[in-house]
Amino acid sequence: MDTQTQTPGPDLGPAARAVAGLLAGVRDEQLSAPTPCPKYSVRELLGHLAGLTAAFTSAAGKNCGPETATDPGSVTPVLPEDWRTGLPGRLDALAEAWRAPEAWAGDTQAGGITFPAAIAGVVALDELVVHGWDLARATGQPYDPGAASLEVVHGFLDASRDDALRAPAFGPVVEVPQDAPLLDRVVGLSGRDPGWAA
Repeated sequence: MDTQTQTPGPDLGPAARAVAGLLAGVRDEQLSAPTPCPKYSVRELLGHLAGLTAAFTSAAGKNCGPETATDPGSVTPVLPEDWRTGLPGRLDALAEAWRAPEAWAGDTQAGGITFPAAIAGVVALDELVVHGWDLARATGQPYDPGAASLEVVHGFLDASRDDALRAPAFGPVVEVPQDAPLLDRVVGLSGRDPGWAA
């Protein structure tokens, strides 16, 4: 079955696999290192990725509860002990959950916000793409979440650049030349400097 033609939203699989591919390259001594996401060290960023993966998997199934009701800014992310072995499977489960057409219908909840599921799925993709870049840059690894994922996230961030709701999640837009690589333009729209270095 061709899930691309059956699912009304983007496939989260390429971005999820890109993030999973970074995990083996994270060295233990890097866990305390800074990331382009200023409030998170590598350890906390990985904990945030684990938390958002669980929350958005539940959101896809409309399984709303404490996992989806928690504002991620209200707690310090805790890194699960099994993150190296467990998180790749959870990322796969996230992508699979959003391949169900019904995941994109109606309303759902994530991060303590109730909003249309069609938007929630794109927010999940945005979280993967942007935080994947954060992790790659902080740990010195190459990163490619796929052109299709970047196009979707760029459109989402560009459309919301003046949205009052973006303020809690993103910093001010960092202007990037229009002929810059698409990943750099996405990073700039997310409030990050594409030239960030530890």
